[in-house]
Amino acid sequence: MSNKVPLDSVDREILFHLRQDGRLTNVELAKRVGLTPPPCLRRVKRLEDAGIITGYRARVDLAATGRGFEVIVTAEIRVNDRETVDELEALLRSYDEVVECRRLFGRPDYLMRVRVEDAQAYEKFLVEKVMSLPPMARVDSHLTMREVKSED
Repeated sequence: MSNKVPLDSVDREILFHLRQDGRLTNVELAKRVGLTPPPCLRRVKRLEDAGIITGYRARVDLAATGRGFEVIVTAEIRVNDRETVDELEALLRSYDEVVECRRLFGRPDYLMRVRVEDAQAYEKFLVEKVMSLPPMARVDSHLTMREVKSED
């Protein structure tokens, strides 16, 4: 959870460049935002400490790893007690096929991005892992035609 930290234009520029390339060296980042390295590093550290920068990661082409088939899944559950929801969400987080999962207000209850090898792998995932979950009342699948924008 981020703390309320006022961001100026330099902070926003730092965030922009790090979102484009999290592997930038501090020297290169400082050059791009018009600072010398020490104050740039202090700003990055402040953004990390405030929870605004939450980590750094590699962007992976999932199609190149054999997971090029994407399905957007919406799900509604029968029971909304806290214990059931907590258990369900822990289980959904544990599935490697689920690359994103969001609890929504209203209906549907959940929206998931699922990445697998192909339609057969998706069918197996859906039948064996999702539809078999006791709280599931309804599951709808939406095949991705084309990715228009992603910040992943």
